Amino acid sequence: MPNRLANETSPYLLQHAHNPVDWYPWGAEALERARAEDRPILLSVGYSACHWCHVMERESFENAETVALMNELFVNVKVDREERPDVDSIYMTAVQQMTGHGGWPMTMFLTPRGEPFYGGTYYPPEPRYGMPSFRQVLRAVAEAWRERRADVERSAGAMRDALAQSGAVHAESPSAVDGAVPDAAYASLAARFDPRWGGFGGAPKFPQAMILEFLLRQWKRTGEEEALRMADVTLRKMADGGMYDHVGGGFARYSVDAQWLVPHFEKMLYDNALLTRTYLHAWQATHDDAHRRVVEETFGWVEREMTSPEGGFYSALDADSEGEEGKFYLWTPAEVDELLGSDDGPLFRRYYDVSEAGNFEGRNILHTARAMDDVAAAAGVAPERLRAVVERGRQVLYEARAKRVWPGLDDKVLTSWNAMMLHAFAEAARVFEREDWRSIAVRSAEFLTTALRPEGRLLRTYKEGRAKIPAFLEDHALLVDALIAVYEATWDARWVREARSLADDMLARFWAEDEGIFYDTASDAEQLVVRPRDVFDNATPSGNSAAVMALLRLGELTGEARYREVAERVLGGMAEYMARVPLGFGHLLCALDFSLAAPVEIAIIGNPSSDETRALVRTASRIYLPNAVLAGKRDGDDGADDLIPLLRDRTALGGRATAYVCERLACRQPVSDPDELARQLAI
Repeated sequence: MPNRLANETSPYLLQHAHNPVDWYPWGAEALERARAEDRPILLSVGYSACHWCHVMERESFENAETVALMNELFVNVKVDREERPDVDSIYMTAVQQMTGHGGWPMTMFLTPRGEPFYGGTYYPPEPRYGMPSFRQVLRAVAEAWRERRADVERSAGAMRDALAQSGAVHAESPSAVDGAVPDAAYASLAARFDPRWGGFGGAPKFPQAMILEFLLRQWKRTGEEEALRMADVTLRKMADGGMYDHVGGGFARYSVDAQWLVPHFEKMLYDNALLTRTYLHAWQATHDDAHRRVVEETFGWVEREMTSPEGGFYSALDADSEGEEGKFYLWTPAEVDELLGSDDGPLFRRYYDVSEAGNFEGRNILHTARAMDDVAAAAGVAPERLRAVVERGRQVLYEARAKRVWPGLDDKVLTSWNAMMLHAFAEAARVFEREDWRSIAVRSAEFLTTALRPEGRLLRTYKEGRAKIPAFLEDHALLVDALIAVYEATWDARWVREARSLADDMLARFWAEDEGIFYDTASDAEQLVVRPRDVFDNATPSGNSAAVMALLRLGELTGEARYREVAERVLGGMAEYMARVPLGFGHLLCALDFSLAAPVEIAIIGNPSSDETRALVRTASRIYLPNAVLAGKRDGDDGADDLIPLLRDRTALGGRATAYVCERLACRQPVSDPDELARQLAI
């Protein structure tokens, strides 16, 4: 018999719908039962692509003895952390304070009021790794609840107070912010940089896309070539390594080693959304087609494997297939030779370092240890010959791999993650003049602003026709920023109107005027043990940093001073944090860079399909201008002038497409020649 999770849409919760555990989804029903029966709550939090979540399910949630204890002693609640980042954030903070570390699966024990009093992450079925067995933990917690209730209540109260204090992390007294803050952050990052392999620190090594974006911005702001080199080296090494899927495109979550070789094989939408924009910006800065190739191949993966029929983007591909981590992605020499033949197989293997010994449990993760020209010279073939072998081989291996048992697909659509991928498609469509990507971006924007905002209020998650859960701060902020990018790629003012509507909703529901910071949950959201607000950028931008960036860009485009004022209040209060802990504020540092700059305002007037207009847009788009906003309209179409002051009174001079380069609406001489526009933008 399925349990209550069978009525959910989350693939992670549905994975547990046939457990014999008497699971509840998070909600009033579970809390009310815990209060009525005076039982503690066992809260289990994870996500569908989590390897150790699957392990704990097999070991414990399908084990009759363990399940009997769970059902007898606790009210059991299962949460998908991706659907409920608010719940996850609160209790992850608690487990980190209790144990000094965190991770998933997260296992927490709560009072019926939702106050945590004991917890950890993965628990084994038998004592090992220096940990007690899960059954031992269950018995001990239940005994404490029965026999030492006063101690448990004191512990829960102390943790509730600690969470309230942690949740009260607030902006310091606003101070003047200048270039000293990003300079101090850059110096700290440079000291941690790995000069051989790129990235920061040792194993495990994460992509840190937002930090790489900050390095590119630091180079642009200061001319510091080392900042560009640090970003470029890291991006190259990641794309060469096994963390990048050389057959199908896209990046795995992180590398378990310092060389980017062995990935944790799950592929997350958000990582790939952030990384494609970083590689796009690196191409703008260097015009190196190695970076462009990564963008194209990663988008190819998203189009083929991660796009829903409605135009949304799926959340993740699992790390496991057939019960083994990474099995889908691994190759033996015999497999490669059988597919490619005795002539091409050895060349392909040489380029991707496929050996009999293997580099992962006797099989091979494809990676490129040497440049193609060097491999070709060592093999005694022309580079063109090797390149043809590699291109054909990748396609042949992809088709063969597609016949394997696929990793599990998490096919829910999350607003914030979709917004990040939408942003990447829209921006890349403009830079590389790809109409197919522009169409994908527009379709995605239409889907998110209708299916995920069916009655005016933005929602968090969608699957199989059902949208639910009121959206969080990050959903609003990232979608506002993405819609600005869609406008820049289409010149359709509808998307600016949508962005303003969402931004105003965000300010009304999440902004704490008296404290100078945003909450992660809306003012009318479900009341949890504390109201969370996480200011740190982690794998994705925090809601606060995303809101700051979105408001700065929207304020620049619309001329609305109130948007910029709110953003600058947050920046002023967070300046000391950014300087001290830059790895925790990558996206906020990027927003600070935008705030410190004199943003470049570019207005282009002309027929968007004409060659001369496209030449101006191409010139403005292919230069790395991280602090630019682009507006455009057909000559004589004044419908958006009140919405976008940058367009007001702008005309196509002499009937030719015309570009205006401005700063705070003070413009230089209008130009129609792309070379002259490039000279004006060479700043």
